[in-house]
Amino acid sequence: MPYYSVLAVLVAAIAAPLVDAASQAYTWKNVKIGGGGGFVPGIVFNPKEQGVAYARTDIGGAYKLNAATDTWTPLLDFASDSTWNYWGVAAIATDPVQTNRLYLACGGYTNSFDPNNGNILISTDYGATFTASPLPFKVGGNMPGRGNPSRLAVDPNSNGILFFGAASGKGLWKSTNFGATWQSISTRQLSPINFQSTGIAWVTFDSTSGTAGSPTPRIFVGVANQGSSNIFVSTNGGSTWSAVAGQNTTYLPHKGVLSPTEKVLYISYSNGAGPYDGTLGSVFKYNLTSSVWTDITPATGSDLYFGFGGVAVDLKTPGTIMVAALNSWWPDGQIYRSTNGGVSWTPLWSWLSYPTMNKFYSYSDTLAPWLGPNSVDGTPGDLQIGWMMEALVIDPFDSNHWLYGTGATIYGGHNLKNWDTTHNVSISSLADGIEETSVQGLISPPTGPPLISALGDIQGFVHNSVTTAPSVVWTNPKWSTTADLDFAGNVPNSIVRIGTGDSTSGKQVALSNDGGQTWSQDFGAADNVQGGKVALSANADTVLWRTNGQGVLVSQFTNPFTLVSSLPATAAIASDKLNNSVFYGANSNTFYLSTDGGKTFAAKQSVLGVSASPVKIVVNPKVSGDVWVSTDTGLFRSTNFGTSFTAIPGITAAWAIALGAPKTATSYPAIFAAAKIGTVGYFRSDDGGVNWIQINDAAHGFGSASSTVISGDPRIYGRVYIGTNGRGIFYGDASGAAPPASTTASSTSTTTTKSTTTVSSTTTVKSTTTVSSTTTVKSTTTVSSTTTSSAPASTGTQTAFGQCGGQGWTGPTVCVAGFTCTFSNTFYSQCVPS
Repeated sequence: MPYYSVLAVLVAAIAAPLVDAASQAYTWKNVKIGGGGGFVPGIVFNPKEQGVAYARTDIGGAYKLNAATDTWTPLLDFASDSTWNYWGVAAIATDPVQTNRLYLACGGYTNSFDPNNGNILISTDYGATFTASPLPFKVGGNMPGRGNPSRLAVDPNSNGILFFGAASGKGLWKSTNFGATWQSISTRQLSPINFQSTGIAWVTFDSTSGTAGSPTPRIFVGVANQGSSNIFVSTNGGSTWSAVAGQNTTYLPHKGVLSPTEKVLYISYSNGAGPYDGTLGSVFKYNLTSSVWTDITPATGSDLYFGFGGVAVDLKTPGTIMVAALNSWWPDGQIYRSTNGGVSWTPLWSWLSYPTMNKFYSYSDTLAPWLGPNSVDGTPGDLQIGWMMEALVIDPFDSNHWLYGTGATIYGGHNLKNWDTTHNVSISSLADGIEETSVQGLISPPTGPPLISALGDIQGFVHNSVTTAPSVVWTNPKWSTTADLDFAGNVPNSIVRIGTGDSTSGKQVALSNDGGQTWSQDFGAADNVQGGKVALSANADTVLWRTNGQGVLVSQFTNPFTLVSSLPATAAIASDKLNNSVFYGANSNTFYLSTDGGKTFAAKQSVLGVSASPVKIVVNPKVSGDVWVSTDTGLFRSTNFGTSFTAIPGITAAWAIALGAPKTATSYPAIFAAAKIGTVGYFRSDDGGVNWIQINDAAHGFGSASSTVISGDPRIYGRVYIGTNGRGIFYGDASGAAPPASTTASSTSTTTTKSTTTVSSTTTVKSTTTVSSTTTVKSTTTVSSTTTSSAPASTGTQTAFGQCGGQGWTGPTVCVAGFTCTFSNTFYSQCVPS
């Protein structure tokens, strides 16, 4: 076994019994984006209690409506690293008898992305608390067909009975004890022939077929079959099933919504599982009394180029129905309304004379101005109505109140009946409280805006305030997903961002010199190169880019990017925040240093212990060469440009890390980490990693730790920003008195690649008492302790481009011949050419 493996085992054995980080109370709030930011595939109103409604998202959990204020409260923020897939909500059901009961079908994916089976989360207090009922199969809240919201249903006559239609060919399941346990209803007829990932799309009880207190006998099920029977009925409570005679088998049934007074089942169809596919569709109604099917599709010919998703009925006004285009991307989405059971329809917009549109609505995005423009004109292509519209509901107690979910937000209003008179309704963004963005990167520069975000699907924002929604999206270039961003240490208003391949020009690098307010393309980037991670040099003249599939590239002064062959294509990368010539890389257990602006890298072999997957590199903004690396085996620190690293003991895995404002003027910057210190959580150290406190709590798990990103605020001590994969961005502030003393183990063991035969390591474990242990191991690797930062060459003369001065600097102040020590800022002077 290599020496560093022996040492890691010994340190872990010594430290492990005392790993128990203390906690400090934090106040956690969402950084406000205001519009949701992602797909809202399901919204349900309780039909028996006014004001009770819920929304589900594909990766951002579930929310409860605060009806009096049109705001939403998140219900699943407790989801942590072990329960991250709770944020994928595949279906939601509210009990029409005991209205306090709520059920959520949760799971991320039915493929290998999620190794865990799904759960039915059961609440008896409107979602304040939940009990998990495990399922013996996976649930795909973020899989194709995730817009089918009615696959979980409560029997309206005997509410202890529930049915759940599973995906991936798992069939239909039944519970008779309020969801506590589930049994498979084995029937070949309900196994989809194709579209296996979608499976059973919806379950609808015919409440009119039964009486209160007894199981409802007639139940309809829609199955993702195309070209064969796909709607089945049971007349004996689910014991046996048969295909409904006379049905249309051309398309997939997306929704099956009952209008009980009419005794009619309304069904929307599409030729795709959704939410992105589908170019044709139809709408039918099935009369439960006469068993007659009627085609009531509201569009034909060239006007029909999409499938249908959302269906809503007005329970107070029988015969009033609305349907939504599932995936109309141009010139806008579309919604149709009928007041006579589908005999005739009126659209939300129509062509006046191409290319001018008649838009029969007013529009407001004041809660999320970035959704804009905040006005209505006849121009096609602004997608104000929305897209991916699977969720469409009318309040059962208020015919004027309607809501619908899109790929970016929840829209709706409170004057829906105007549609039938003046044919003009108000549409507003009504997603206040819903934050479901997938955060790819965060930076908090020392000057300018407090936070800048890189987001999936909606680019990202300059957050001039954490409590006010951003007003505009980025342009020039504009792409949907920003993969990463970075700022220049010496000129922090200079920022670089990279995209994921959907820019109209094909170039995926953009630069800003005003804190992200305006941007320009980096024309040195080749077309069709995208994604990955990015680092900007301290003086903002050099971009180092780890691309997706094209290796690591570097460019100076926006010249064409060239391949960096000396750095592995999968390496984590970072720039020194003071020295313009220094970049860092990490791959496997090897650290890499560049002193020529990223053109070439030298490897520091095996300095990261037994790590296989470095995740993040962060650099002390005030001390060049002071570097932290998080990996699959722990957290490592170097104070000498990566020549040697200290393994921080007690930490057995670390993912996102960041540095923030120090506690005092003379303190080390606060370091934040998503890490495993006994348990997986979020931690802060104020003393360079010696002691740690846990800052998250049981109510804030932040989902998958390996999917989060972190930025410490350099101006506010204790403040940290945590970007999640689905629940947006949180900011946390320390509350209460000073943090308690930590009981986390600490050490100063360091591995350095030197040639020697004797190795000694002293490990000190800090607790309520002091424990010391000395371990001697013979090997070809030296272990020593390092506490101060120095330039790569530890001589009395500083090397080219090395640090030569600054507050707290104790290293060389004289530069090699041809270089002069030049002042950059209070904390940094550098040897530059004379």
